[in-house]
Amino acid sequence: MTERFDLVPTSLAVTAMRDNGYRNTSYAIAELIDNAVQARATSVELLCCERQSFVYQRTRRNIHQIAVLDNGTGMDRAVLQSALQFGNGQYLNDRTGIGRFGMGLPSSSISQCRRVEVWTWQDGPTTAIYSYIDLNRVESDDQTTVPVPEQRRIPSVWCHAGQSFSESGTLVVWSELDRCLWKTASAIIKNSSYLIGRMYRRFIHNDRLNIRMASFVEDTPTDFETDCFVVTNDPLYRMVPTSTPAPYDEDAMFRTDGDRWEVSHEIEHAGNRHVVTTRFTVAKEDARNRPNAGATPPGRHAKSNIGVSLVRAGRELELESSLVNQYDPRERWWGVEVEFPPSLDEVFGVTNNKQAARNFTETALAIESILSESDSLATLKSEMSEENDPRGPLVDIVHLIDRRLNALRKVIEIQRKNTKTKQSRHDPNSAESKATHATRTRQSEGNRGRSDDDEALPKGKRTTVLETDLKEDGLSEEQAKELAARTIEQGLKYTFSIADLEGRMFFTVKPVAGEIVIKLNTNHPVYSNLMEVLEEDPNEEVTKETLRQRLGKANRGLKLLLMAWARYEDEATPDKKRADIQDVRFEWGRYAAQFLEEAQ
Repeated sequence: MTERFDLVPTSLAVTAMRDNGYRNTSYAIAELIDNAVQARATSVELLCCERQSFVYQRTRRNIHQIAVLDNGTGMDRAVLQSALQFGNGQYLNDRTGIGRFGMGLPSSSISQCRRVEVWTWQDGPTTAIYSYIDLNRVESDDQTTVPVPEQRRIPSVWCHAGQSFSESGTLVVWSELDRCLWKTASAIIKNSSYLIGRMYRRFIHNDRLNIRMASFVEDTPTDFETDCFVVTNDPLYRMVPTSTPAPYDEDAMFRTDGDRWEVSHEIEHAGNRHVVTTRFTVAKEDARNRPNAGATPPGRHAKSNIGVSLVRAGRELELESSLVNQYDPRERWWGVEVEFPPSLDEVFGVTNNKQAARNFTETALAIESILSESDSLATLKSEMSEENDPRGPLVDIVHLIDRRLNALRKVIEIQRKNTKTKQSRHDPNSAESKATHATRTRQSEGNRGRSDDDEALPKGKRTTVLETDLKEDGLSEEQAKELAARTIEQGLKYTFSIADLEGRMFFTVKPVAGEIVIKLNTNHPVYSNLMEVLEEDPNEEVTKETLRQRLGKANRGLKLLLMAWARYEDEATPDKKRADIQDVRFEWGRYAAQFLEEAQ
């Protein structure tokens, strides 16, 4: 047995690595930008070369080559060869910068194309050295090593198209693009600019990096179809200027969530202490308090930025969605960012393509079950430490985010209520209008309520008293003023308010200035399982599946509510108490019939 068997045949291994999990072409391009940033580049260019063809009596353009040019430090021959090796590179032990895994250049490149070529220089572009990977040769076993770099002239097409050639730099060119998701330069640039603007927002915002995107036809490399610079895309919506549509391109659309909008956690790992910073923002009232806010251009922009932004070394890994209520379009109105250093890669479970933090995702998905398994967070973390569970240090952070998101959703609900108030202005078919009419009928029949005496007070005084009460419930001054004025001016007898109430009541009833204020408790399950679902904005963009889920949830919530009353009545003792409860049910049923018949 003298025949030699490689542990992993080169051609099979490299072919398998093509399926390495890059979500799309934009994420693969980001790997090359990472390399440029690591090489201290201040300028990066994405250059898309199209080729014209004549098909079915029409001239068509399709992507032919993609190049990424930077003005970084460049590479010498040894570094270039190692950079084209899988799992090698000069930053393998670097725990301070973006790079580290040694997979970026070759792995991202072959995920999109069959041939990758690299020119790099440290003493002017005319001194560029060159090497490549050609999958056609790899698969036929003609290329089993990285070719020794040789000096080679940079093709004129890139010399004409690129604008960042400097004393040092690197040019990476992808050819034979057999796995590129988008087939035209415009599609590549459109999709990449949004994602890359978000991933590198810190670098762009702080003027540390300019990213140019340009496209041209192969025969005319100086005649650009598209030529633009990537604009910051901030999912926290605090940076300006950004790509957010006007008026929030020059004005922050979100505000910080209170004084503790930025929270730091110290994590001990590998004998050192490392800081993780979590930030929270929420939409400003002027962004939310407009009809159908989610369908406005800023609202649609925010829809594409839903999730917890995980930021490593100043660069976003992903928008993690495990803590997002997928059915709720209002999730677009909060922002959360978790920033951590590369020294915590093992704790967060960062993948080698820098697209995810698996341990964070697993903790977020399992947070409720994880917490239910232990008496306290301290006990849980102690148990996880004993088991060497890498997720242990993340429990505090995920638990904090989960709690803060619940609070943020309540803030957004209050904003939504004011939007609904504006939309329902002068609506004679609203529930409040119908209930008011039914109440007037009862008053004419001689039935009096505690709130009726104050109806004789001057309108101005009634409006002021009601406005004050609504502000105590958490509405802003503008919201309370508008709701109070609308209620009094239209002669409505009822108004709804929401509040964070203690105890197990799911609503309270309070006479205020001749009105009956029904205050819904956002902490009670009835609110989230019934009232909140039924009051969703009908103008929000939702799918049929989302509507089906909402109706199913509301149906279940109503049945559980009735069954809870049934059990309450069933357990009542003595018999007199049970009889009194049944009388209450009977009387409430009479009122309900009268009010609902009014709505027919």
